[in-house]
Amino acid sequence: MEIPSFYDPSTVGTLVVPQVTTAILEGGRAGFAPAAQDQQKIALILVDVQVDFVHTDGALAVPGAVDDTRRTIEWMYRNLGKITRIVASLDSHVPLQIFYPLWWVNARGEHPAPFTAITANAVEQGVWQPTVEVNWSRNYVRQLEESGKKTLIVWPHHTMLGTPGHAITPALYEAIAYHSAARAIAPLFLEKGLIPKTEHYSILEPEVKVPDEPMGSLNTALLEELAVYDLIYVAGQAKSHCVLETVTSLHHYFANRAPDRIHRWRFMTDCTSSVAHPSINFDSMANAQLKYFSDQGMRLVTSTDPIE
Repeated sequence: MEIPSFYDPSTVGTLVVPQVTTAILEGGRAGFAPAAQDQQKIALILVDVQVDFVHTDGALAVPGAVDDTRRTIEWMYRNLGKITRIVASLDSHVPLQIFYPLWWVNARGEHPAPFTAITANAVEQGVWQPTVEVNWSRNYVRQLEESGKKTLIVWPHHTMLGTPGHAITPALYEAIAYHSAARAIAPLFLEKGLIPKTEHYSILEPEVKVPDEPMGSLNTALLEELAVYDLIYVAGQAKSHCVLETVTSLHHYFANRAPDRIHRWRFMTDCTSSVAHPSINFDSMANAQLKYFSDQGMRLVTSTDPIE
């Protein structure tokens, strides 16, 4: 299809007021069949494509995310008649969380700077001590390492609930609204990351389970809902963290239950980038994990590849 006239690629990564009404009205006039009639059902998962990650002045800007998002939007418009459902996650945080500076303190009463790694060894030796949830926090960093999860990183405050940085980047929101109107189907928005005492990279589960919290365990309902789709495309930010951990969750879930379903997943390599860290090569680590998933059946694709 032709890309809608209201779309301006130069606004991708810019905090403008999205043309929501225009996108909806033009989508409604676009003449597409309802998604309910699709013979081949295709889902698109957009992971955390939010202002604070995508925009170059965002609180946790991912290098390359603006171009990733532009490619994602244009892929959506070109393939709008084939995309059945859009699922978009929203990383959502509050001021006091285990990965923010205020949670930790050293012997001098100083809080860690952003990008500080909080290892189990550092906590046991008293280099860093939790200011709240003391027993949980000490066990938490140990459990991360014992289960092979990422070391706890102190992040800059980002995607804070209720702030502009939490919003889906405007040009992409227009594309979601356009698709919804054109295909007569509501997008599914998922908030994650609001549990103070755990990280929540994957859209499907937190890093450490908190069973008494509504989002504290594996979202099996979403996994089973996604299982009905013939193809599932994944894009978003950041490749090294939330996108990677999302596909890790689905791989762990389906590997023994229904390994054939892993072959339905498409990881869009040119629509995602890794977090830049001063001393950790997150991109290299992510690529190694993605190579493993690819060997297991998940297909690595680009936005210019045909849908198949």
